Amino acid sequence: MDLPSLIQPVSILIEGLVCILGAAIAFRKKEVYGWFIAFTFGVYVVYDFLILVNATIAPEFLALIFLAASISILYAVWHIYNRS
Repeated sequence: MDLPSLIQPVSILIEGLVCILGAAIAFRKKEVYGWFIAFTFGVYVVYDFLILVNATIAPEFLALIFLAASISILYAVWHIYNRS
């Protein structure tokens, strides 16, 4: 196995952990931006997993979910920035 093939599952695992932590922020800290973090990294998990398993998926769909994730994390970071 080459290095990228080994790194991809580790990356997916880390993204999954960040997704769980985002949900924990939303549940335990009652911060709305936690949902946006969880959504963003949940999309990253799905996106990277589809690439890992060489799924046949429309490029437009991948682009759309990646755009949604980018907008989601932008909102989360903007919300955190404006908290002070």
